[in-house]
Amino acid sequence: MTTQPLEKNLENCEIAEQVITPWDVKGEDEKGIDYDKLIKKFGSQKISPELLDRFTKITGHEPHHFLRRGIVFSHRDFDHILTLKEQGKPFYLYTGRGPSSGSLHMGHCVPFMFTKWLQDVFDVPLVIQMTDDEKFLWKDLSLEEANRLAYLNIKDIIAFGFNPEKTFIFCDLDYIPSCKEFYWNIARIQKCVNFNQAQKIFGFDETSYIGKVSFPAIQAAPSFSTSFPHLFGNRKVPCLIPCAIDQDPYFRMTRDVAPRLSLPKPALLHSTFLPALQGAQTKMSSSEVNSAVEVCDTANQIKKKINKYAFSGGKVSVEEHREFGGDTSVDVSFKYLTFFEEDDAKLAQIKGDYESGAMLTGELKKLLIEKLQGIVKTFQESRAAVTDATVEQFMSRSPKS
Repeated sequence: MTTQPLEKNLENCEIAEQVITPWDVKGEDEKGIDYDKLIKKFGSQKISPELLDRFTKITGHEPHHFLRRGIVFSHRDFDHILTLKEQGKPFYLYTGRGPSSGSLHMGHCVPFMFTKWLQDVFDVPLVIQMTDDEKFLWKDLSLEEANRLAYLNIKDIIAFGFNPEKTFIFCDLDYIPSCKEFYWNIARIQKCVNFNQAQKIFGFDETSYIGKVSFPAIQAAPSFSTSFPHLFGNRKVPCLIPCAIDQDPYFRMTRDVAPRLSLPKPALLHSTFLPALQGAQTKMSSSEVNSAVEVCDTANQIKKKINKYAFSGGKVSVEEHREFGGDTSVDVSFKYLTFFEEDDAKLAQIKGDYESGAMLTGELKKLLIEKLQGIVKTFQESRAAVTDATVEQFMSRSPKS
């Protein structure tokens, strides 16, 4: 098999002061990431009103508020997925999680909430990859600890309510040694990409472990249905990947490789980042405990974190705020409500009141606290019902119905 040049847009993305890679996210200023620049740089397509109208016509469902508000803002070949749906042809969903901590935070919840909705709307199989091998390579974790964290995260993921009859969850450290077809696809992908190409895409250098250099092929392999013979046999079923935009480099590489393997290119839906509490210049991170609201937090912990750390777009005094109003383009509490307040009319009212000065920062934070406390409480109740037997059901290798 010969190695062909990759598309020229397969590069680590650094735009002025803006940096977006699978391991580092930094915005240009306090307003955060310029996603229009990312679309241009990465060569994806902006989700248009026409595409959403077509989605509604084909599925009979109104678009998720993430789609309506541009939180899921970009795509690759989603129009092709809609054509498959229209024609009654099969496809499946693929998403994943790198288990670097024992609990998810609200930023991690965004792609899983959206993927759950997609599974409900399209009624299709879903595979979820736990990249415990990746975290062993990039973090100060033993293999045993990375694998242990993966199983804790799996319980969190199941709590979102995925269909157990149509969902397969697997850990790389367990699945790769046991599935010949999965490993064979990894090897095929590895032979298609040379080091210079991987270096341009991911920024590897002479200090990078060889495990890091070879890892992208492992994240690419679930894009191909032949990696899961117990689900799809040897059928070449197309794939749709909902993910945050920082994961796009993996799948630009995958899309370039796919034709050389005579396999369908995966389609993608890209989401924006939930910012850190301290501001939109960086995303929420498990490694910075005070930047994140975690799904294991108590109601009081959520209240304290929002009140103490959530960056405000309000003015320095009540009088000035009443006169000039707050800036919702930088206010973290408002940004979070755009993710988690589903009612469009209510969100518009909050925006108008805050920008006019009728609503103070403390009042806005109170609304967010109550919203997050409710979401986390519901999640924790669902999580408490997930047992080891439940996990085994989702990780079963038996064919799904």
